[in-house]
Amino acid sequence: MRAIEITQPGPPDVLQLCERPLPVLKAGEVLIKVHAAGINRPDVIQRTGHYPVPPGASDIPGLEVAGEIVDGDLSGSGFSNGDMVCALVQGGGYAEYCAAPVKQCLPIPKGLSAIEAASLPETFFTVWSNVFDRARLSGDETLLVQGGSSGIGVTAIQVASALGHCVFATAGSDEKCRACEALGAERAINYRTEDFVEVIKSQTNGKGVDVILDMVSGNYVARELECLADDGRLVIIALLGGSKANIDTGQILRRRLTITGSTLRPRPVEFKAAIAVQLHQRVWPLLESRKIRPVIFKTFRLEEAAEAHRLMESSTHVGKIVLTLQ
Repeated sequence: MRAIEITQPGPPDVLQLCERPLPVLKAGEVLIKVHAAGINRPDVIQRTGHYPVPPGASDIPGLEVAGEIVDGDLSGSGFSNGDMVCALVQGGGYAEYCAAPVKQCLPIPKGLSAIEAASLPETFFTVWSNVFDRARLSGDETLLVQGGSSGIGVTAIQVASALGHCVFATAGSDEKCRACEALGAERAINYRTEDFVEVIKSQTNGKGVDVILDMVSGNYVARELECLADDGRLVIIALLGGSKANIDTGQILRRRLTITGSTLRPRPVEFKAAIAVQLHQRVWPLLESRKIRPVIFKTFRLEEAAEAHRLMESSTHVGKIVLTLQ
């Protein structure tokens, strides 16, 4: 099969087209003929040598695919060979065929293309796990999404808004802010020209938000504590601003704040399978009714993976970048 490999850690040009043998399936896995594969920030970090591949995972980048099941262990899954699915994988997505745990496969939502479906798993699994399971966003609570125009951001805004929550978001331009508001954000904040702490305080009558989804960390953390409501939860899912933060821990005590975080890729299949069940029950109907929708910024052919990574690193996109193979 054709695949994209990382020839050595480095810039996008280290992504090269190659020939690889088809994946060897393990128990509980299926073989997917890939029609499309999503591009995600962890792929970029892996390419630069700063995101080690989990033991036993493919060294081929790519954490989400959509395509046709052509072989594998289908027992008890409800799937059959020939079914079109999207899947969260530990690696191997940038290839014509990819192995996926069948419990991490979901049917392509009715009305969606394979390209649209390939943009779903990594961001939707991540958002559900962190915003709704870990941070327990519920009731009439409010959410702030840092990086609202990213793949994670557009997903978090749409899902939380569709489930009845007031959502705020930050983005790096007025154009991106308007895009976030069009997707359901009550107010988007241009972090280059506005102070998100001041805006959140103003928008919430001084209360603050209940949950913050943070992909920046670093010096954002201290400011985020300031704009959390009492009993608020900050969940960190990436470290684009660095891993060190200087914070007032007294606030955590006085106002019962929680700082937490997680990474999804190394978690076991059963953990991800539980998220898949929740997504199928709670979110897939919203996709099928078009109350929320995939946001595809641009597609590239498999052999153009380096160009796709250059776009990802430019941060000029709104939504997802997808590789096409069919």
